[in-house]
Amino acid sequence: MTCHNCNTLCKKSGKHRNGLQRFRCNQCRKTFTEDHATPLGDMRIPLDKAGKAIELLVEGCSVSSVERITGIHHTTLLSLLVLAGDKCERFLENRVRNVPVADVECDEIWGFIKKKEGHKWLYEADRKEIGDAYTFVGIERTSKLILAWHLGRRDKPSTEAFTANLRKATAEKPFQLSTDGFRPYADAIDSAFGCDVDYAQLVKVYATSNESETRYSPGDVVGAIPSTIAGNPDPARICTSHIERQNLTMRMQIRRLTRLTNAFSKKWENLKAALAIHFAWYNFVRVHKSLRMTPAMAAGITDHIWSIPELLEAA
Repeated sequence: MTCHNCNTLCKKSGKHRNGLQRFRCNQCRKTFTEDHATPLGDMRIPLDKAGKAIELLVEGCSVSSVERITGIHHTTLLSLLVLAGDKCERFLENRVRNVPVADVECDEIWGFIKKKEGHKWLYEADRKEIGDAYTFVGIERTSKLILAWHLGRRDKPSTEAFTANLRKATAEKPFQLSTDGFRPYADAIDSAFGCDVDYAQLVKVYATSNESETRYSPGDVVGAIPSTIAGNPDPARICTSHIERQNLTMRMQIRRLTRLTNAFSKKWENLKAALAIHFAWYNFVRVHKSLRMTPAMAAGITDHIWSIPELLEAA
């Protein structure tokens, strides 16, 4: 540390009662303490307690459950959620970039904010922050790494924003990409990748659902038709099973996406923050059972299993 008064190098002089290193200037004899690390900004929650709260949230607990377990107030938990979500979003953008990939699968998962799209009043029709909210996700098939994601509507602008994020996350060399038959994917992927991708769609054919199942369940899958869109994809690798399994993980781990409950998000920023924390936790903290390591380790981005406090400090 350099002295604030005379700009000379200070020597170590013991530690403060809170554990921070102290320094003494040999010239003016003033003492200084190293800067306090504030990974949570102005929040006064201890980092280990905040990490425990985040750990409970990513394991599927509701905000009310975490409040009862940790004793942290409901409003403080939501503030912590948004703060940690912003940090995790920036962390993923910086760390998951130019990753060499061979096989990528993409899909979108449905959710809603405050109310479902069909339940909106006429004066709410143009409010994009209320109603259906789709999370676009791209996963690397071998390492199970979440490469990119985007929260938006199921439309062309959101698809283009997602593919732009996917372009930044992947290295500039050809790889195979598989999606479902959602039409905006074709133009968005062509605009983002051009000739750098072997792109195929897998269009599923559903049987007619029973009358009692039409509200909550799709029909049984009776067929899947692969079709080449660009490049020369390997027919044996045209698949969306891994990303569909990732959708199940999101439904199970993110309380806000659990079906038929009252745990859905009431604010767009809260759902976005929960998604960012989940993807950062999934990539760097959670050990994948089949890999026996985290997806980030399998992809060569890091060499160890992270903890949630470490994630909050690094972000």
